[in-house]
Amino acid sequence: MDTPDQHDLTLSRPVLEMLMVANEYCLFMEKADSQSSEKVIAFFTKIAPLLFLRGNLLPEIEQDEDFIADRFVTEEQWENVFKTLRKIFGPLDSYFTLNETHDTIEASLSDNMADIYQDMKDFVMVFQKNTYQSRLNAIIQARILFAERWGSVLLQALFTCHKISLNAPAKESDDFDEAW
Repeated sequence: MDTPDQHDLTLSRPVLEMLMVANEYCLFMEKADSQSSEKVIAFFTKIAPLLFLRGNLLPEIEQDEDFIADRFVTEEQWENVFKTLRKIFGPLDSYFTLNETHDTIEASLSDNMADIYQDMKDFVMVFQKNTYQSRLNAIIQARILFAERWGSVLLQALFTCHKISLNAPAKESDDFDEAW
């Protein structure tokens, strides 16, 4: 079943668009060390809604016994992204949000964005194994993690970046506009 046909859900437009946006996010985060906090925040406020929309539009696929949750991002890779972002954000990194029980907790933009990076990179890497089963697994894993983790983390970080960008001076253009 490794030969895709016109009805292959794993190669549908919503899946391929998710793959494209996830890959763009990962590429930016891997090169974030050359960016300012303003550029990272501007990029995130533009790509986060796309990631959320694409995550919501991924097809629902029933998990079967062949499902394997492959993880490719190592702890070291996650740490590199996290430390880079934490250095870039400095005092902007920390913010307060509510947890599931409505208690105020401290959160971190760099932690949030690194977690999203990990889930997006794993999605891209599993999908690129390019077998029908691996593409199915990538979609299933992305949907599960969207519901359990990166969807809500993304919204919290987006809200915080939105608030930060409202207090920052306006820029006329940035690299994200040119990439799209």
